[in-house]
Amino acid sequence: MKRFLKKLGAAVLASTLLLSGAYVGASKLPAEAVSAKETNVVVPNGVKTPKYVFMFIGDGMSYPQIQIASSYLGALKQDQKSNILLGNEYLNFMNFDVAGSAVTYDSTSFCPDSASTATSLSTGNKTYSGTINMDETKKIEFETITEKVKKQLGYKVGIITSVNLNHATPAAYYAKVASRSQYYDIGLQMVESGFDYFAGGALLQPTGKNGDQEDIYKVAQKAGYKVVKTQAEAEKLTDKSGKAIVIGENLADADSLSYDFDRTENEWSLADYVQKGIEVLDNEKGFFMMVEGGKIDWACHANDAGSTISDTLALADAVQKAIDFYNQHKEETLIIVTGDHETGGLTIGYAGTNYDTFLTNLENQKISYAKFDSEYVAKYKRNNTTFNNVLKDIKKLFGLMTSSDLAAKNNPKLVLTEYELNLIKEAYNKTMGYTAKENTQSEYIMYGTYEPLTVTITHILNNKSGVNFSSYSHTGLPVAVLAQGQGSQMFEGYYDNTVIYDNLAALLKVK
Repeated sequence: MKRFLKKLGAAVLASTLLLSGAYVGASKLPAEAVSAKETNVVVPNGVKTPKYVFMFIGDGMSYPQIQIASSYLGALKQDQKSNILLGNEYLNFMNFDVAGSAVTYDSTSFCPDSASTATSLSTGNKTYSGTINMDETKKIEFETITEKVKKQLGYKVGIITSVNLNHATPAAYYAKVASRSQYYDIGLQMVESGFDYFAGGALLQPTGKNGDQEDIYKVAQKAGYKVVKTQAEAEKLTDKSGKAIVIGENLADADSLSYDFDRTENEWSLADYVQKGIEVLDNEKGFFMMVEGGKIDWACHANDAGSTISDTLALADAVQKAIDFYNQHKEETLIIVTGDHETGGLTIGYAGTNYDTFLTNLENQKISYAKFDSEYVAKYKRNNTTFNNVLKDIKKLFGLMTSSDLAAKNNPKLVLTEYELNLIKEAYNKTMGYTAKENTQSEYIMYGTYEPLTVTITHILNNKSGVNFSSYSHTGLPVAVLAQGQGSQMFEGYYDNTVIYDNLAALLKVK
């Protein structure tokens, strides 16, 4: 971790040089957008073209998401007798040799979306929020780094995500559409890409928006893909199996993979899909694998710190599979871990706890906000469940309890104050439909577009832990860029996110 801090310090220094115009090797932040193609990247002497490239993208993951996961693990190891904090437990990619930072603004906003930021990562170009691999006129298409390595180098290509395979970030590595909501068109382009391994959540609108078009899974089979929808089938895939589309057997909210919080013992994790991807893609020419931890973003949108931590750790587990591979192919492998943007305005610190944090409180959360909605809140509405019975579930699943609870004396940091209890009661009434359906401005700030009861519970648990969110949307924070392996030194510094593509293209010697 000392290396991480040293490199991070260098990145901050580089930012000063960049903004003054003195930094060489990364594009400046211009007053007018400048094509990334104008940047001349020089590959350092002695750096070879990596044969195996792993590109990990934590959707919505910036420094706060990485740090809270690290700090949470450290808090769990705190010396309980002396109450001395022993420090962070660093995630595997925090110990990579190189740390940089990437600015994420797009042609629309300093708080960009996944379509435009993933476009920057995959093609080196800025565009409008909501647009994938097309310019602002929506007439010019951009070729992706994955298309180039497939055509020019003969690499195999794999795309893995914990959300839907035709969601914005994975789509940015194979599709070109004016709007990220063109799910059917994106799905067709996924098949047309001819890439070798797709794995993740189910396709959105596989038969079109109106359900009247040919099923994309059938289109894929006609194009020579094995469409796999069970883990038993997935386990049989090898490098001799040909092109494959693997859909998670146990799908959760919006047909995505489960939050790692909710994943059963026998259910494949993101790391399992990466391991299988390595087995399928490994070949003499090389491969490029893009892996998205997409539900980090979804958890942050919902202001669910517990699920954010859990899925960030799941991404680190997936990165470990790449590290294990790297250890066998050190001279031929490059691993990059970054984010597309930050989501939620996550902060370690809260006004109500001053300088204190109580991150171990989050250990009491046993379920994601999404599963609480589907398995508990839906039941409350059907059965008109009383508030007192709801409080019993809140204690069981989130650890929060009233002062009258028998366990309250042993868990004072989890006892609800009268103010907090009233907030939950108001949210319960809103969720149950006992108050006006239309949100006021103050209610939107409290609940966003989420289930009032659920988001209030996570807010209170967050705050009692010394954690806070400022938004239900994306923010303008830079993201970390952590790199290990062949050519990793090119990702040091503080630069625009398009430079990640520029450096990759230069390293891989693609036109």
